[in-house]
Amino acid sequence: MQIAIPLFDRLTALDAVGPYEVLQRLPEAEVVFCGADPGAVRTENGFLGLTVERALDDVPHPDVVVVPGGIGSRALTAEHPITRWVREAHGTTRFTTSVCTGSLVLGAAGLLDGVTATTHWSCYGELEALGATAVADRVVEHLDRRIITSAGVSSGIDMALRLAELLVDRPAAEAMQLMIEYDPQPPFACGSLTAASPEVLERVASYSRDKD
Repeated sequence: MQIAIPLFDRLTALDAVGPYEVLQRLPEAEVVFCGADPGAVRTENGFLGLTVERALDDVPHPDVVVVPGGIGSRALTAEHPITRWVREAHGTTRFTTSVCTGSLVLGAAGLLDGVTATTHWSCYGELEALGATAVADRVVEHLDRRIITSAGVSSGIDMALRLAELLVDRPAAEAMQLMIEYDPQPPFACGSLTAASPEVLERVASYSRDKD
């Protein structure tokens, strides 16, 4: 079972690495980091490098696609090599999935027309401009279309656990959850837009400007 995660410059690291930590533990799973050009890509702030191991043409028919997000996802327009690859690969995948603004890539590929999908809360408008109906759910499934989208960053782990259940079974997914000791107990109750104070929202805006 081949699971392909396309990488690109200015991606969010956990969008890719979170699902990787879950899915690479599945029996007989091969996780491949692919991209337009083999070599290193840098994350949003440039601090971390991830390696594209295979060119897109070398991974034509993956069983699963997991598209991460990040500031760099905005550059993946309809005719970008990664977007074209996602569009073509989806023809034979068991599931095509996204984390955070990776759903913008699925939208640009024409895979979300007329369906509900999710992304980072700050990008609902961008997602809807690509034909989807944005919803605030943490994970959104359209199993008849083999599409799963997940919201911002950490939700990719939730999506990957659900994907493990779909690919194998529930005990397998629960085993993956236990192996990574995924038992969230955050010290603050501010993990959603509805829980954030104006002060926190202003801080988020300030930090986002610092990244751009």
